[in-house]
Amino acid sequence: MSENHDPIRLLDVRGTPLSLDEVHAAVGDDAAGGTTLFVGTVRDHDGGKAVTALEYSAHPTAARELRRIAEKICADFPVRALAAVHRTGRLEIGDVAVIVAVSCPHRGEAFAASRRLIDDLKHEVPIWKHQVFADGEEEWVGAGSC
Repeated sequence: MSENHDPIRLLDVRGTPLSLDEVHAAVGDDAAGGTTLFVGTVRDHDGGKAVTALEYSAHPTAARELRRIAEKICADFPVRALAAVHRTGRLEIGDVAVIVAVSCPHRGEAFAASRRLIDDLKHEVPIWKHQVFADGEEEWVGAGSC
């Protein structure tokens, strides 16, 4: 493989359904011995309250911040390939909200890099979640407070 190999294969914040196949294909790499794939879905409860639906909104800088985080992960781990996609818009219970995947030479590195990627994405990328509860209450949760 050439020295110009860019391990960041797919990054996106989009209003259309996310594809596990697309993300998994993006991180395929013959030099990787371990690939992790994390899928975050909309659950039916939060904080002991029933959730009926939620909506994600992203700041215009979200994609840039996602790239910054991905570059840091690639600098800190021996990443062969990395992908991260996050939904925006209204999602229903069971819908896929976020997918991250990382391929590294070994499984331990892949797990660690993937864990840091999803944690940093949730805490630093300006994406806000508007939850609607069954009791009629609503709540906003965003980067830095997830």
